[in-house]
Formats: sequence, structure tokens, C-alpha cells
Amino acid sequence: MDYIQHIRSIVGSQPLILTAASIIVIDDDERVLLQHRTDTNTWGLPGGFMELGESVEEAARRELKEETGLTLHEMELFAVFSGEEFYFQYPNGDEVYNVIVSFVAKEVSGTILIDHESHDVRYFSFDALPEQMIPTTRKMIERYQREQGDRDEEAK
Repeated sequence: MDYIQHIRSIVGSQPLILTAASIIVIDDDERVLLQHRTDTNTWGLPGGFMELGESVEEAARRELKEETGLTLHEMELFAVFSGEEFYFQYPNGDEVYNVIVSFVAKEVSGTILIDHESHDVRYFSFDALPEQMIPTTRKMIERYQREQGDRDEEAK
């Protein structure tokens, strides 16, 4: 039994504060990698909850490999997301207040593989993102786009 299953066996679906890692993978065409998740039936960034004894960087690498088949090389800390707007209730009723440590990666290798956690995994242009996205993913991508726009303006 993994850590979260163990905690859920004690507290049921009550709200938990959980730490997760997410990875904003950007390809050479400036598209973002998204995963159509089986647990929510929505699109989200690759990532997931930390296991006991694991660093957030290790969680990011593990989750990307498990969910997409890709190997993460260099990554840069993007932001830490938390608070009321990062509350989420899963379709099974489990509630969580996320603390999401988000990274940006532009160097990954391997071939995309679909596992039991995914219906699909693919890159999307920022102007053609899927409608059915996890709300927390949408917030993280919107912030990424804002900050990229600010950097582009500063570079001019």
C-alpha cells in the first residue's frame, strides 16, 4: 500500500494537504505536454504526489517517466502553487489541498508511452489547449504564459 492509500484508509475522503510535483514540458515548437488522465478524465500536466523519503525533483522525474515514458533531463524550478485555489476534489470524492512544486523542462528524451494513468499524452500549442483541463493545470499554464509574455516584453 502506498503512502496516500494508507492515509486514505485512515481518514477516508476528508481533505488532506499533499505535496506534488508537476512538470511543464515545452518542446522545440513551444508546445506544452499534457496528459489526458484516467482518474479525472481531464487533461493535466504530468506530475503527481511525492512518496515518503522522495524529493520533489525525484517525484517530478518519476512521475514524468511513469505517466509519459519520457526521461527528464535538466529542469528549472518554476513556482510553488498552494492555497484555496489549489483545492481539488477527485471524482471518487477524495479532497486535497495541493502544494504543487512546478518545474519547467525543455530537455526530455524517449518515446511517449501511454500507461494505465493516461488515455492520451501529447503536445499542445498554447493557443489550442483542450477545453477539459484540470483547473489547477489551467492556473499553472496561465501563469507560465503570463510570465513568458513578461520575459518577451523585457527582451524587446
